[in-house]
Amino acid sequence: MKIVVIGAVAAGTSAMAKARRNSEDIEIVCYTAGKDISYSGCGIPYYIEEDYITRKNLTPRDVKWFKDRFNIDIHISHRVEKVDVETKKILIKNEITGEVFEDNYDKLIVASGARARELKFKGENIFYTRSIEDAEQIKKFIEKEQPKTAIIIGGGFVGLEMVESIVSRGIQTTLIEQKDRLGGRIDKDISRVLESYLKSQGVNLILEDSVENISGNKIQTIGGKILEGDLIIGAIGVVPNTDFLEGTGIELSKEKAIKVNKYLETNVKDIYAIGDCVLSYLSITGEEIYMPLGSTANKMGRILGDRLTGGNLEFKGILGTSIFKVFNLVVGKTGLSQEEAEERGYSIEVIHNIKPNQTEYLKSSREILIKAIADKESGKLLGVQIVGENGVDKRLDVFATLLTYGATVDELFHIDLAYAPPFSTTKDPVAYTGMILDNAINRKNKIITPENLKSNVSQYVVLDVRSKSQYDKEHIEGAMNIPLEELRERLEEIPRSRKIVVHCNKGTTGNTAQNILINNGFEVYNLSGGFKNYKN
Repeated sequence: MKIVVIGAVAAGTSAMAKARRNSEDIEIVCYTAGKDISYSGCGIPYYIEEDYITRKNLTPRDVKWFKDRFNIDIHISHRVEKVDVETKKILIKNEITGEVFEDNYDKLIVASGARARELKFKGENIFYTRSIEDAEQIKKFIEKEQPKTAIIIGGGFVGLEMVESIVSRGIQTTLIEQKDRLGGRIDKDISRVLESYLKSQGVNLILEDSVENISGNKIQTIGGKILEGDLIIGAIGVVPNTDFLEGTGIELSKEKAIKVNKYLETNVKDIYAIGDCVLSYLSITGEEIYMPLGSTANKMGRILGDRLTGGNLEFKGILGTSIFKVFNLVVGKTGLSQEEAEERGYSIEVIHNIKPNQTEYLKSSREILIKAIADKESGKLLGVQIVGENGVDKRLDVFATLLTYGATVDELFHIDLAYAPPFSTTKDPVAYTGMILDNAINRKNKIITPENLKSNVSQYVVLDVRSKSQYDKEHIEGAMNIPLEELRERLEEIPRSRKIVVHCNKGTTGNTAQNILINNGFEVYNLSGGFKNYKN
């Protein structure tokens, strides 16, 4: 059997390596348009930022390494221009010599990846961040031109990571995002935390605007802003490399991504597809989604390499688990956001949990904000977003595991997580999140989000149970103040005919006050995340 692979980055090399581990009898040939193979595209922002990171760090394997270890022939700078499904042949162009030739296959793996979505403007100071060559061009430009100002267009993960890389070079940086939030698929309230943090780091943010014209280092936005950018970086997403499949009958999505089943088969016999050129699906809902991630590409490659050599692995979809760091702030997401859950018709419970990532007396302790979404009907966790400086990745991975196995909110408290002061609190933020959700869904402790309170504030009496000094400093307009320690003695001051929203600073004391009021016959909600979350 002869397997031909198109593409040799994460998905393609993973498939080839697994296939060879399973069998020495098959012939494996690979053609890739790029000059580098198996490179770390996710490492590009850090390569640009840090001088100690070398090109070799991002390209640890080359053609010889694969030949020596796996007996696989990988042909770089070879672009596949056409696939003939009837004759099972592909047309290849050697982009170094210009030679055009054919090769045949028994099984064809399309792992052609994706390319940067380009701006409609051209210029010597406009760059993208998709390949190692892109990164090297940016580094050379910075070293030679010494830019004073930079514009990053696109506020997704790549754009945000590039903010730190460029600012670290002493360049005044502006980030433009056409949506009303940063971070792609995160909710607006989480984005606001990120926005506030970036502004504190000196980053100029422009949201709900986009570029109308670029001329040299002058940028004009649709909103009428005139900006200066000696260096301009486009980070507005990617486009699947599938143009060469025209005429094959292979089914594509609206994004031009290849549709596959759980065996990573296309609708054309003996043609398979993996990686950033492929449409994936959400494991929670089963719906198709285009979400190119390096982790998914590697996983798909291993699954397909196994299947083509007699294995039985299947692709089980994704949660869309993703994480990024900008300066010292980390933002992560897994599963559905609040908006995504609402769009899909779930009846949801939304809570915000603000807790230290480890015992508070340690100098390295930092607060993390966990936003969790659960299905009221089934009690299942649907999604989590986390923002903070330390401990975000650990909790995100735990939540992703819980989501993978369909955990219900009452189960979170019972997980036996590791505890010692340097690593956690005695009740880990994961467990605490489960407690809040379980109380809200299955018990009597109702939660209200700041958004719901603000849009319906006339329906409630807002009760601030913080100290008088905290209340006097700042408070929700119209709120009455009864400190927690005085609450039992002053119950008669609270109207029983009205719904009560109680809050403290972060939510814990508010929960204590809520229990007191519930036990005394009041209908009461605790403000999710307390006053601190409300201010966001």
